[in-house]
Amino acid sequence: MIVNRNAMSIAVAGLLGLALQASAAAPAAVAGTAARPAAKTLAPRPVAAPLLPALSAQQVVEKYVAARGGASAWKAVQTMTFKGKMGAGATTYEAVTEKRTLERKEREEMMLPFVLESKRPNKSRLELTFNGQTAVQVYDGTNGYKYRPYLGREEWMPYSAEELKRAAAEPGIDGLLIDYAARGSRVESAGTDTVEGKGAYRLKVTGKDGQVRHAWIDATSFLEVKEDGAPRKLDGKLHPVAVYLRDYKAEAGLMIPRVIETAVQGVPKTEKIIIDSVAVNPPLDDARFQKPK
Repeated sequence: MIVNRNAMSIAVAGLLGLALQASAAAPAAVAGTAARPAAKTLAPRPVAAPLLPALSAQQVVEKYVAARGGASAWKAVQTMTFKGKMGAGATTYEAVTEKRTLERKEREEMMLPFVLESKRPNKSRLELTFNGQTAVQVYDGTNGYKYRPYLGREEWMPYSAEELKRAAAEPGIDGLLIDYAARGSRVESAGTDTVEGKGAYRLKVTGKDGQVRHAWIDATSFLEVKEDGAPRKLDGKLHPVAVYLRDYKAEAGLMIPRVIETAVQGVPKTEKIIIDSVAVNPPLDDARFQKPK
């Protein structure tokens, strides 16, 4: 069930992003099993970068942190729980063999109930319900394990080396930009852009491991509206992924997006994560993030 990914934007857009990729694979074979025709999409028209007030990367980050609720409010957060529904399957393909011809068929998006629990510094637990069965993955900041009964696997399996690498790279509750320097990250201005018709500041975030991500901050609200997602492998090659953040609502003084939409380049459909409820600082024992004994 490993999930594809601001407490909510990265924890879900990054962490849940891992789950989308694997949960989508559960019902049937997905892309990568054989060569398939490339999706036919029109090349987007180039959009000129909007003229926005000149702000440094640090100024944009400061306005963003203030818009999210303030640095002190986020530092007071030790745990968070999110409940909602996760879309899966719309950005993958299943193999359909007819008359000895292998074709690809678009899947219908499934909305799967999920619960995501996070605890500082980088612990996470995801429960995902599929076909009446609950899959679980846990990460305690060092080790990760996954339980996937929908694949007929009744034992807990350890994360692969790649899954551990991705989990370790997640910024945790604070997301990419809040308190980024304390995590050894670097933020630079990458110009301005237009996101869904609105001007945005584009920031380049380089983690201490050298991994680069981009975040787009709305020039009016100074909330994050888009970020890079983990690339998806379809048709035997990696496709860029964009994650859109919408419908921010206040919870305990923190602004949190309630709709997260993932778009894969070259794939006509998208997948959504709908956040129904958010709990700030619920009691979460460390055992929740470890493999059951």
